[in-house]
Amino acid sequence: MSASSLAFDIAQFFPSLNHQLLTLILSKAGFDLKVVQFFLNYLVERKTKYFWNNFSSSFFEVNMGVGQGSVLSPILSTFYLSPFLHILEKHLKILDLKISILSFVDDSLFLICNACLYSSYNVAFNLLSNFSLLVKHSKTELFHFSRSHEVFNPPPLNVYPIGRPILYSKKT
Repeated sequence: MSASSLAFDIAQFFPSLNHQLLTLILSKAGFDLKVVQFFLNYLVERKTKYFWNNFSSSFFEVNMGVGQGSVLSPILSTFYLSPFLHILEKHLKILDLKISILSFVDDSLFLICNACLYSSYNVAFNLLSNFSLLVKHSKTELFHFSRSHEVFNPPPLNVYPIGRPILYSKKT
């Protein structure tokens, strides 16, 4: 009758993607060497510049990330997150935590579960860190949903013991 969800926001997702890991993932996924080589060449010698109001920086090399807004960004980010989601699912299955996972290309990750929020949060956070992806804790959100007609006011999620803030439920 009720479900809870955690919404993670990954900080600087597109600029943080590790090129070496991405090409390794493509190789392990069984892509032809020509495809892997194409992406390897696509990701090297990249340059960018910043615009801020009327200021424009000069070009500088970028050795990480994929261009946000590029046609290939959603594809590359999906390849990058696939092993993460696979490993996360295995870890949670071993811990007997029954959850559903939703991922969006706009750098968000949702974990939906009936219990086990603390454990799910901890496993997902640590695994994201292992993939060199940082969670924006200030944007992590907790949602509770209930079909009950009674007052439904679950307690906040205290992730302070692992060095994170207390998460209060967002109004749904």
